[in-house]
Amino acid sequence: MSTTAPSDPQQPSPTPNGRPMRRSGDRREQPKPMRRAGDVPARHTVSLVVPAHNEARNIPWVFEQIPRCVDEVILVDGSSSDATLAMARHCLPTVRSVQQTGPGKGNALRTGFAAATGDYIVMMDADGSMWPGEIPHYLHFLDNGYDFVKGSRCIAGGGSLDLTRIRSLGNRALLTVVNRLYHTMLTDLCYGYCAFRRSFLDELRLRSSGFEIEAEMIAHALRSGLRIAEVPSLELPRRSGRSHLHAVADGRRVLRTLIAERPGARSAAPVAVGER
Repeated sequence: MSTTAPSDPQQPSPTPNGRPMRRSGDRREQPKPMRRAGDVPARHTVSLVVPAHNEARNIPWVFEQIPRCVDEVILVDGSSSDATLAMARHCLPTVRSVQQTGPGKGNALRTGFAAATGDYIVMMDADGSMWPGEIPHYLHFLDNGYDFVKGSRCIAGGGSLDLTRIRSLGNRALLTVVNRLYHTMLTDLCYGYCAFRRSFLDELRLRSSGFEIEAEMIAHALRSGLRIAEVPSLELPRRSGRSHLHAVADGRRVLRTLIAERPGARSAAPVAVGER
């Protein structure tokens, strides 16, 4: 026959749920301090700059894909003759539209950058070749210490469904030039899906008016010592319309830019030293 040991008078009696009852002499647990507002880092605001020229048929798809982490969308209109502006306002009533001050993609981007108010600036095309759903990947690297993040179609997870043979050969040739002149190991160059901290906009010293502005941004970011990351990106085919890119002529302008802006070149613009 089993027996039950007498209860220890020094131990509190258990409650119905099996936990001991609190006695009057027990010390109460100190409450944990409440979280203060300053304990949680504030989220950085994001501006998306989208240059567009006669992209009314592509705007709906692009704007539908913009993630909620984007705080403002700036459409830079290049004197479109179609319904680009009206379509943008219809799809996104909060869009900010600005008119570029001169011809060329470089001028459009510089106009959009000047109008941006976010802590981070993301740039992408309006033709549907870049998926807005990738934006959080760019922001992740900015949140973790990088200053300039560029998309790459040539690393694992990236690719292109629109890269012609001529564009591919040109990109590889120009990539070899930038890696040798700037002593770096980039995997992609002629791809304009980028994000950067707006506080470094002055250091980028952008002056180009055409497609070569993308190479100028990378060249100046490298020369000024910004922390650069590459993220995989999938280039999609333009959804409709014709590309404004002229592979040979624009390739020459990119090459001239890389050579002129190389470290130690007399023609290179001086880079201001900003606070880190």
